[in-house]
Amino acid sequence: MDRHYREYKSDSEEIERLVERTKLGDKEAFASIIRNFEKPMYIYCYHMLKSKEEAEDALQEIFIRVYEQIHKYRSNMSFSAWLYKIAYNYSLNQIRGKKRWFRFIDRYKYDQPETTTQQVDSQTTLKDLLKPLTTEERHILLLRAIHGYHFDEISEMMNMKPATVRKKYERLRKKLQTKEVKEGGTVNASITKSI
Repeated sequence: MDRHYREYKSDSEEIERLVERTKLGDKEAFASIIRNFEKPMYIYCYHMLKSKEEAEDALQEIFIRVYEQIHKYRSNMSFSAWLYKIAYNYSLNQIRGKKRWFRFIDRYKYDQPETTTQQVDSQTTLKDLLKPLTTEERHILLLRAIHGYHFDEISEMMNMKPATVRKKYERLRKKLQTKEVKEGGTVNASITKSI
């Protein structure tokens, strides 16, 4: 058994203990859960929602929901997978709400100047790379390439078969590599090689 697996197993066992203590009303145990997941969850929300403020709000809402629903958690799924599933659903609802709001605004605006398309810079950042992706594609990319989840874990979070997630991920990689070739971006090349 390699060291990384032992550490992961040890960490997940500790998280499970904290979850059980939280279910019994131990607020300090829940504070420890928050400390463990706060940073990666913020990064995830930031890339999904594309806004620092929205990511901060989402973080609070997600942890409130987790606390309220922790009694529903079962250890047949890793706690982190369950947490990301809640974050994914919350983010989807926020994105849908924004789209509905923008459609509403579009119906009632008059004589607005047309927006010009920006020229794509060859030094594309991660944010720019994620921009053309669908919500589902960003979710898969962030969980796999940034947070290092396996396809089985991602499939649990998204209620999909692992083979479907793997196929979507491969299509996503090709999509990003095609974008890299079209733009000739050097930063894109280094990012897409890492995924």
